[in-house]
Amino acid sequence: MRRVRDVDAYIKAARRETRAQLVQLRKIVKAVAPEAEEGISYGMPYYKYKGALVGFAAFKNHIGFFPGPIIHEFKRELKDYQTAKGTVRFPIGKQLPVALIKQLLKARIANNEARRKNA
Repeated sequence: MRRVRDVDAYIKAARRETRAQLVQLRKIVKAVAPEAEEGISYGMPYYKYKGALVGFAAFKNHIGFFPGPIIHEFKRELKDYQTAKGTVRFPIGKQLPVALIKQLLKARIANNEARRKNA
């Protein structure tokens, strides 16, 4: 994918089969974290709210969702998805687990707020 300057351009440049999921992920993030700052970091959509919040990116066989280290708290809920350190992989063309994504975002927001409060 070519370098882009904003999330709209990122989604437009993505392969057609991934665009709907990218648009949906963006809407979920904006709904759960309306105060989050949207931008591009490491060539992908990235959101900040009281620190790093989440990023996502389209790959050949999956959509990468990057909520960070909180995924270890959701091992049971994520058992049907490939995960790696701070990463969840959603298959392209399959329905996104909206409720789970919202849970991950809310947990990340709470984590960021607690860390900021204790700093």
